[in-house]
Amino acid sequence: MNGEGLAFEDMTVIVIAIMVGTIARLINLKEDYRQYPSYPNGYLIHAITGFVAASLGAVAIPALLSKNFVAVTFLTLALQQFRDVRKMEKESLSDLENTEYTYRGNAYIDGIAKTFEARNYIAFITALATSLTITILPFTEIINSFSGIIMGFIVLYMLNRFSKGKTIGDIALVKEGKVEVKDSNLFVDGIYVSNILGTDNAEKLFQQEGIAVVIHPKEEHFRINLDNFGQRQAALFEATRTLGNKRYHFTRKDYEQGRIVIALVPIKDDIDALIEVVNKCPLLESAKKSHSVMKTKMKGD
Repeated sequence: MNGEGLAFEDMTVIVIAIMVGTIARLINLKEDYRQYPSYPNGYLIHAITGFVAASLGAVAIPALLSKNFVAVTFLTLALQQFRDVRKMEKESLSDLENTEYTYRGNAYIDGIAKTFEARNYIAFITALATSLTITILPFTEIINSFSGIIMGFIVLYMLNRFSKGKTIGDIALVKEGKVEVKDSNLFVDGIYVSNILGTDNAEKLFQQEGIAVVIHPKEEHFRINLDNFGQRQAALFEATRTLGNKRYHFTRKDYEQGRIVIALVPIKDDIDALIEVVNKCPLLESAKKSHSVMKTKMKGD
């Protein structure tokens, strides 16, 4: 790389690194049961920001080697661009809160926004690793290029493993709950849920069409995660988003045994789907607690 333009070798490094970094972002751009990001506009937005992130990672090493430190300062744009992605996601999802069956909640929105910011960092780091590998290896251009591509995908695999989050199903058992209505009071597996079913129509609706699941923590300390209101709200949101919501929806916790109830009258009556969607609901970062850290004693204890 010089003042007049890019050398062919530098251009090859940059193009390959951009391609690998962009592919890394596209691999992570998968629509899951939550149907997010939306298709096709959501795909396009995140694909373009992933391409920009990969481009920033790809040009860093050639710019440093050419002592073009002015070009390196553009890397500072990466952090701002990634923060803008998070801000964009938070604003977009917050604007949609009033249009959903129930609220996602601030904790869930923040988690989604951080996830999409992190995926752009993955594209950036993958492209950077690809570019660095191709540049420093002393072999032929073809061998260096293939080695860079392999290293890029190794880094992608490691980053995906590191950033993979857990779900409710990892820390709890989700089982179908028995719905009962007694004197306008709703119970699920004997757990009191609500007393707002005050009319005959409401009682009949929930008795005939209501479904519920009960979340049982696998260990006592997992109650810390499941009792978190943001976590319960996220599970309720995914349940209503997946099955629809004809009318009522509730989430309640059992203070004695730590069980969590998700109950609703869905549009699509499918208890297996409800169990699956609650199992797959992500554990929110704001609700996570490390059991090993909690057991650590302070000096002198």
